[in-house]
Amino acid sequence: MNETMVRPATGKLGIMCVGLGAVTTTTIVGTLMARKQLAKPIGSFACDGIMRLGKGRDKVYKEVKDIIPIAELSDIVFGAWDIYEDDAYEAALKADVLKQRDIDPVADELHAIKPLKALYEKEYATNIDGPNIKSGTLLERTNALREDIRRFKEDNHCDRVVVIWIASTEKYVARNAEAHDTLAGFEAALERGDTTVIAPSMCYAYAAMREGCPFVMGAPNLCVDMPAMWQLAEECQVPITGKDFKSGQTMMKTVLAPAFFTRQLGVNGWFSTNILGNRDGIVLDNPENFETKRRSKMSAVENILDADVYPDLYSDIYHKVRINYYPPRGDEKEAWDNIDLFGWMGYPMTIKVNFLCRDSILAAPLALDLVLFSDVALRAGLSGIQEWLSFYCKAPMHKDGDKPVHDLFKQFAMLKNKVRELGGYEADQELD
Repeated sequence: MNETMVRPATGKLGIMCVGLGAVTTTTIVGTLMARKQLAKPIGSFACDGIMRLGKGRDKVYKEVKDIIPIAELSDIVFGAWDIYEDDAYEAALKADVLKQRDIDPVADELHAIKPLKALYEKEYATNIDGPNIKSGTLLERTNALREDIRRFKEDNHCDRVVVIWIASTEKYVARNAEAHDTLAGFEAALERGDTTVIAPSMCYAYAAMREGCPFVMGAPNLCVDMPAMWQLAEECQVPITGKDFKSGQTMMKTVLAPAFFTRQLGVNGWFSTNILGNRDGIVLDNPENFETKRRSKMSAVENILDADVYPDLYSDIYHKVRINYYPPRGDEKEAWDNIDLFGWMGYPMTIKVNFLCRDSILAAPLALDLVLFSDVALRAGLSGIQEWLSFYCKAPMHKDGDKPVHDLFKQFAMLKNKVRELGGYEADQELD
């Protein structure tokens, strides 16, 4: 009998979501429906995943939740912050992702989830606005977030709380050495209320970690992707994960690019564009916010198609990414990719991908898994960047000087190896 390295998942797990929009409400409704056995958590590796343990004659297959202790869906309590005052039921209807027949069976529980006032700076998401916001200095509002976490944990009798950002993409913020390289510098900027370098998402992350909560960054914001936050995570002994859910177009890129690389097919160009009409689309219609997303979506191709290994094949790729706000499409995003390849003797070929996806349907199981595995990491005594959760991230966080892994299959091997290790088994999948 192997002995797990993870403490049991006793008591209730609080999930505090920053943002109560389409992805959040889809995640909440699906979780509540699954625990009533009215739906299946399709896409959740933590809930329904099966993986191999051992090799040869010793090989067996087990569910992830039988290898390491995963929190039961029945033990989850949801809370949220949002700039709008709609409760989770009203927000789910307005998001227009799920049919009302799939929302009504958990209507009472959704009505009970009323958003707390958000910490909001309009300069970071200029295309949206709402009345449900905190007042005071930046530090006072950050301390109010800490109080929100403490009160939520106490009122709901939670043993643990995980905080996850499922809100808008903030405008692009470059690293600032004075404010972002050291925790002392960050706290000084927070105290003086310098919103040019301290974004709202950073305040949520800071509040969460100071309260001993794991933090997950589900957008491409800078947020915890800097030395100051890494220092804080280690000081507070909490895990952090990010950034940006790898759900649709980028997931496909990290499937296709490894195929080209392993077959040594050259790539001249990769053009990607999207149309979507949800709140995320409204925010990204601002060039400053799109720039944050663009950088996140650009990183995978160049990482996987390594020009240092095959300079003749990948040193001159023209890679362009576009996102277009188109209200009629709502949450049903459409992603187009045009890839110009070349093969034997340099002869050209083209691949076109048209992915008619549902943004929140793809993102919801990723959000749930990131929370459940972050809770596992906390109970295992892990802290700092959780690279083993890169599988879920468009732009996986990593320490300066390290090279992130973007290849979806390598990321999956990393995830399974960590589950094996935490379950007391040998980590036996090699990453080249």
